[in-house]
Amino acid sequence: MFLTERKLDRRITEIREYSYREVIALEEFAAREDEQGVVNPQVPTEFEGWEKICTGDRWSGRDRYLWLHREITIPESWKGKRAVGIFDFGKTGAGNNSGFEAMCYINEKPYQGVDANHKEVFFPEELYGKTFRLTFRLWSGLEGGGVPTVQEHRINRADLAYLDEKVDDFYYLGLLMLDTVQNLADTDPVKFELRNALDQACLLIDWSYPGSESFYDSVHRADDLLNEKIDGMKKDPLVKVKCVGHTHIDMAWLWRLKHTHEKASRSFSTVLRMMDMFPEYIFLQTQPQLYEYIKEDFPEIYEEIKKRVKEGRWEVDGGMWVEADCNLTSGESLTRQILIGSKFIKDEFGKDVEYLWLPDVFGYSWALPQILKKSGIDMFMTTKISWNQYNRMPHDTFKWKGIDGSEVLTHFITTPEPWNEPGSWFYTYNGLLTAKTVKGVWDAYSEKEMNQELLIAYGYGDGGGGVNRDLLERRRRIDKIPGLPSLETSAAGEFFRDLKETVKQTNRYVHTWDGELYLEYHRGTYTSQGYNKRMNRKMELLYRQAEWLTAMGAVRAGTLAQAEQEKLTEGWKLILTNQFHDIIPGSSIHEVYEDSRRDYAKIEEIARDVIRDYLADSLREEGTVWTVYNASGWTMDEIAAVPTVEAGVFTDAEGRVLKAQREEGVTYVHVKDVPAMGHRTVFFRAAKDVCGRADGNVPETSPFRVDGRTIDTPFYSMVINEQGQIEMLYDKDHDRSVLAPGERGNVLQMFEDKPLDNDAWDIDIYYQQKMREVTDLTRFEIKEQGALRLVIGLAWNYMNTVIEQDLILYAEDRRIDFCTKVDFRERQQLLKTAFPVDIRTTYATYDIQYGNVRRPNHWNTSWDQARFESVGHRFADLSERNYGVALMNDCKYGYDVKGNVLRLSLLRSGRQPDHIQDVGEHVFTYSLLPHSGDIVSGDVVREAHALNHPMLVSAGREENADGSFFTVDHPQVEIDAVKKSEDGNCLVVRFHEYAGSGQKVTIRPSFRFHSWAEGDLRERKTGADHTEEAVTMKLHPFEIKTVLFEL
Repeated sequence: MFLTERKLDRRITEIREYSYREVIALEEFAAREDEQGVVNPQVPTEFEGWEKICTGDRWSGRDRYLWLHREITIPESWKGKRAVGIFDFGKTGAGNNSGFEAMCYINEKPYQGVDANHKEVFFPEELYGKTFRLTFRLWSGLEGGGVPTVQEHRINRADLAYLDEKVDDFYYLGLLMLDTVQNLADTDPVKFELRNALDQACLLIDWSYPGSESFYDSVHRADDLLNEKIDGMKKDPLVKVKCVGHTHIDMAWLWRLKHTHEKASRSFSTVLRMMDMFPEYIFLQTQPQLYEYIKEDFPEIYEEIKKRVKEGRWEVDGGMWVEADCNLTSGESLTRQILIGSKFIKDEFGKDVEYLWLPDVFGYSWALPQILKKSGIDMFMTTKISWNQYNRMPHDTFKWKGIDGSEVLTHFITTPEPWNEPGSWFYTYNGLLTAKTVKGVWDAYSEKEMNQELLIAYGYGDGGGGVNRDLLERRRRIDKIPGLPSLETSAAGEFFRDLKETVKQTNRYVHTWDGELYLEYHRGTYTSQGYNKRMNRKMELLYRQAEWLTAMGAVRAGTLAQAEQEKLTEGWKLILTNQFHDIIPGSSIHEVYEDSRRDYAKIEEIARDVIRDYLADSLREEGTVWTVYNASGWTMDEIAAVPTVEAGVFTDAEGRVLKAQREEGVTYVHVKDVPAMGHRTVFFRAAKDVCGRADGNVPETSPFRVDGRTIDTPFYSMVINEQGQIEMLYDKDHDRSVLAPGERGNVLQMFEDKPLDNDAWDIDIYYQQKMREVTDLTRFEIKEQGALRLVIGLAWNYMNTVIEQDLILYAEDRRIDFCTKVDFRERQQLLKTAFPVDIRTTYATYDIQYGNVRRPNHWNTSWDQARFESVGHRFADLSERNYGVALMNDCKYGYDVKGNVLRLSLLRSGRQPDHIQDVGEHVFTYSLLPHSGDIVSGDVVREAHALNHPMLVSAGREENADGSFFTVDHPQVEIDAVKKSEDGNCLVVRFHEYAGSGQKVTIRPSFRFHSWAEGDLRERKTGADHTEEAVTMKLHPFEIKTVLFEL
């Protein structure tokens, strides 16, 4: 009747500005562009020749920095009051980067960040009555993705005032009371008690002369009454909400890594200022890479952070070096994220990590629970799964069982966005503190029966500066207001410890999720930015090889100190940073990938330098001798590419002649039985040294026959049609067709790829409604036909794109390789290759971190359908009991397996946020492997390793005889790492079981050692010391084991 709530809303909104009193306009600044180009620039002290800029003026630029400077004096009469500057250097446009970011300096020292969420700067009282230098460094920002665009800003406001704390209190208490009223049900009597109290207080305000002393006196009386009313109301909530301040800083996304250095400095300095003002404030920041940036760039800020950490007010945890993508990174990379990240936290802050904090990652590997448990972490938090497109996760607190059976307690933060519609299950990790969110975190929570204590991570991320005064003031008022849960500040670790105890003590059923945490969203990230994905895979494997070689050399030299692990760890940090969940998924702006290319060049250079150092120490130069290194745990054959075309023969150390095939610039040599984790020497005898042969070539009859487009090999009969597709593929060994009747293989398919939103992130299910086959074959030629390989050159045109391919068939290997080069020129199109195979099964097997997983290949349920694009690492496989077909790759991750069709996503090119995403040349290989049995009996893992990690061939002879550094006696075990430990004390050997069955495994080292012990993934001993010459262990299905050798 009296429009009470609308009236109260107007009055509270109107009173906000009256919190600032005796406002002094700072209308004019000296201005000059900062062209130093560094993260922590020299703050200017000379201002001659600077331009003048005034409030109301505009400035523009893209990735431009502007200094603003003036001297100010705070009136001495303000002592005892809270002097505050209000600065709004706002942006005139909109978009993902709307707003402004600046660092505020007082007398040339960084003081705090000033941004769209932190417009207030409270000055320390020692400055009152003094004149001091106030300087800002403004950043223009970027356009938020797409075509580079100049950003325009307006100097909206620059004022100095003092804060009337009672008016400010009335504003916040009134604001949150009204907010509570609007979020309580009409059946709740507290709603009307709160509304009546607020209405009575507002009626005391005398609006006759706003801003007058009588006006302020009336507001002060209204504030007294409001607090009296609230204090008289009973608040005894059953639900407790704990809140921890946080700023989710994406390492790179719509900005570059160099901008993240600056965002972190601004945000962290702001956190420190808020802590000065609010002694109850506790802040959490994950990602040690950010701390390393601050340590290097702003040592004075870093020292302040360390003080707050010691006080228990700044929480350092979260587990990983950066919040890494968990789909694309290898198992060993996930281990290194935790190993290197947790070591930094322990070394710098004296703290062991307790939990994994990954709120924004695009799905979570089934290997994660085991990685966490074997790293001493038993708690995991995320919110991202709430973004699912089709199915809501049924639980918010549950035990997540990993691929090996390990369990970690998992909790989803259920904080809603203030604007969420009723029934929404979309949660956020950038929480705001409102009645709706604090009430909503409980309303949305699924385990109410078991747990009544919840967590909100609150604050503005990505340069938004984290928690501001507004949120901290809101927290204080919400905790007083009845009708809502209590709202206490807390460390996240404290909350998780309480939650673990609650779960332990409950007599209610606690659910277990036994499977992957697949995000039904962002499926395009398995494919976007193909170059990065290729380099990530190649560098993971190159570092595996470099670590093994340098460690092996050091062990043989008798001192682990010689191993160059420290260099490789610095390279690993770059690898890990580029695995951030917006870099490797391909969802950042173009400049990020230009930077990433430079990073990968540096990463590669570090590893190759370490390998060169090993080879220089270990090889004797002999012009006709090569050494072949096998970094796997299996004795394997290799077709080694030897860089010579001289006529002659190749032999092994026993004098046995090796099959060879001479081609342009290289000779391929079939090197048999290269020892596991070891090497074999290959010898060459030139023609003049080979008795009975004028040219020195041992004649080899090619086992390949080609008649037009009909090909015959030792393993297959194949027909290629006029479109360059495989029309027939017959497996001789198994007397069956590989392809389904009437179907064609290696069909290159191009799909229209226009998702509803988020170009780089998403592939939406309707993409498959519009498909064109690539059929314009422009070249078919036989490029090689020798004793070892048959190479067929193919090329196609598609619109403006050119695809070239070498189809390679082998005499000694069942693998069929498709070495591909694409000059990709299409936009918003998705390129796949398809193989409809003659296999009947209801699941496909995918390679993942530290094992493999079976997923349905049908759409029986909405959960199955949602996985229309799934992630796989080196292969996906369809198998019957006695026969199967694997589709392998050397740098791709997006698979699409439905029914009997194996399909691999090769390239896609969105327009946002990188406006020229993936336009250009790409090189990659995928392979088809028909095999007996399933992936285990068909040696699919071994073949996938061979494709991805060819043996190193180097000129010269090893000082050590052919043999293994160590052997593993079980073929279903894969070696993951051989390295010097990060502390330099041990040799680390890590391996896992991949067949999904319990095994007994024996490792037999060829080197001398003092003792060995089992360790965890953080290279800490977990078992007793042993002195037996052989290491014997039992492994559970998919179990990871780490052995630490003391020399």
